[in-house]
Amino acid sequence: MGLNERMSDASLAVVVLAAGQGTRMKSSRAKVLHELSGVPLIGHVLATAQALEPDHVAVVVRHQRDEVAEFVTEFSPEALMVDQDEVPGTGRALEVALEALPTAFTGDVVVISGDVPLLDSDTLRAVIAHHRDQAAVATLITTVLEDPTGYGRVVRDDHGLVQKVVEERDASTAEAALQEVNAGAYVFQRAAVSDALAGVGTHNAQGEKYLTDVVEALSQAGSAVQAVRVEDSWLLEGINDKAQLGDVQARLNSMIVRGWQLAGVTIVDPASCFIDVGVELAPDVTILPGVQLQGQTVIESNATIGPDTTLLDTSVGEGASVVRTHAEGAEIAAGASVGPFSYLRPGASVGEDGKVGAFVEIKNSILHRGAKVPHLSYIGDAEIGEGTNIGAGAITANYDGVQKHQTTIGAHVKTGSHTVFVAPVEIGDGAYGAAGAVIRRSVPPGALAMSVSTQRNVEGWVEANRKGTPSADAASQASHGKK
Repeated sequence: MGLNERMSDASLAVVVLAAGQGTRMKSSRAKVLHELSGVPLIGHVLATAQALEPDHVAVVVRHQRDEVAEFVTEFSPEALMVDQDEVPGTGRALEVALEALPTAFTGDVVVISGDVPLLDSDTLRAVIAHHRDQAAVATLITTVLEDPTGYGRVVRDDHGLVQKVVEERDASTAEAALQEVNAGAYVFQRAAVSDALAGVGTHNAQGEKYLTDVVEALSQAGSAVQAVRVEDSWLLEGINDKAQLGDVQARLNSMIVRGWQLAGVTIVDPASCFIDVGVELAPDVTILPGVQLQGQTVIESNATIGPDTTLLDTSVGEGASVVRTHAEGAEIAAGASVGPFSYLRPGASVGEDGKVGAFVEIKNSILHRGAKVPHLSYIGDAEIGEGTNIGAGAITANYDGVQKHQTTIGAHVKTGSHTVFVAPVEIGDGAYGAAGAVIRRSVPPGALAMSVSTQRNVEGWVEANRKGTPSADAASQASHGKK
């Protein structure tokens, strides 16, 4: 019988402890809502909980309760929200969670922390299997640290069973010398831990109801308390401040990058590439240095991204090229080229073989197949037809001070440099626009749009009005035939 089958034989609940304030983060945001590779810490933990396919997931909240609950409800709608009361401590947090679970539930309870994002479901499955194989009432996850300073030490008996977890400030010299530490993750039989919690008080220096006290209570009652030692201690790293957040971010990003490399993505400089967990990359994508791929970005095969590019919630088609570009909520189709120094705002869509060139901003606009906006332009609230070329320095004047208006440009239109489209306006298929045109009225198909004004030259103006300047000297020499 396989591991997953064994797990499905008995009921399982997961309790996520997320009530803490996290004062060491020195932030107005709840600790568990700080992001790691594009997902709040508690999102990583909830994903791990869901992967176990438990009957119940309960999340204990208190600090910034509404903000945390809002995210949890959106990320994991089936999760049960549980409010911790005025009694502090992890023991009390588990107690209120157990009280909130259905009374008919008699299975095992996994307890994990909302600020330990790298603990994975495979590790937890192994711990649950050991817990059940040994018929333990409680099983701790532990690890061994070269420097265990600050952690609770795990004290075992001669048979390897756990006697207690002793906090460092309460440890004897011999206990303080132990290097096996408590990771703060557990598996309990519900009935056993409920009974033990009832006898745990708050008579300690912190005035808290400690979950670790349950371990000693169960052991003293003669129950078997097991511990599973995890060799990779980084899996169990909790985040208490932003330095630790940065450390874990670096480790997770390195894992994500390496995973994509093994999946066939070329990443030229892994150290300068940052990829969120929600990103999807096809084989044969090439990522150049200085690239950030965020949110739900999707990139198809043979596309090249970078250098120095940030894509957020953006899709990039097969064989496209995106160079030194910032894009948010944009679509870039197969064979298109974007950049350098382009800005694609939400709603920007570049069609197949389209081009968005240097210093071009596109917002809420569609460029159809082969359409080009090569240089120094702003295109907002517009639709540009197939094969159309927009000359340098174009502007869609889409805002009248109150409302935004649409510009519609047909297929195979050619416009000259420094054209201003004063929306709402429509340019017909095959039309041309002269350089410097200010187009205020719709242009019929095949027409040439011009803003005609007579050029006037005022002879001698520079010499008369800018005497003594290099320009005046040059003009004087030219007008008198001197070199």
